[in-house]
Amino acid sequence: MFDTILLLTEDTEQRAFTPLLLEHNPSLTIVPLLSARDFSRLDSRLLQRARLIGFATPVIVPPAVIQNLAYGAYNFHPGPPAYPGWAPAHFALYQGAAEFGATVHAMTARVDSGPIVEAVHFPIPDGIAVEALEGLAYAHLAKLFWQLSRHLATQADPLPHCGLRRGEKIYSRHMYRAICDIPLDIGKEELDRRLRVFGGDHFGIMPTINLHGTQFRAVRQ
Repeated sequence: MFDTILLLTEDTEQRAFTPLLLEHNPSLTIVPLLSARDFSRLDSRLLQRARLIGFATPVIVPPAVIQNLAYGAYNFHPGPPAYPGWAPAHFALYQGAAEFGATVHAMTARVDSGPIVEAVHFPIPDGIAVEALEGLAYAHLAKLFWQLSRHLATQADPLPHCGLRRGEKIYSRHMYRAICDIPLDIGKEELDRRLRVFGGDHFGIMPTINLHGTQFRAVRQ
């Protein structure tokens, strides 16, 4: 019987979403998950009663957990279907995308590849910074959570899929690092573009130049 939600997100979202889910279904047990280490305390009996919800989390859910959940797993991703994977706002701005968004999808063993439940899109304002674009996506994502929270908290049936397809490329930390590896023959326009999007020391990764075994951080003056 469905009676448990495993909520994978940060502390702030745990405090906001737990009361919302319990308002819809006071008999629920909400199990907070904050890091990959927390999966070690989940046993098969719990998974057979549970649904997992991940919200704006970089934590990868172990395939064994996804496969043993009786009521499915859903990920609230702060990027549109065209940008699955890691740091979607950075890659969208770097590529000059015209629009961005937020996505809810079912989780499968392969990261960011499950069927899409819902997505919203909005135009990217001219000159917007990465942090501001991430903030817009987060606001849309929180609204999607609010809209779907009743079903997630009260219905054993899975959320219906909307039929949207995601981009074929899944963006990764490795791809992010590769863009931040600045070649010595880079043109000024391309260098400015990389520094503008990736130069904020996000995730502890900065654009760097390697010369004669020495690494230099590239900083805009």
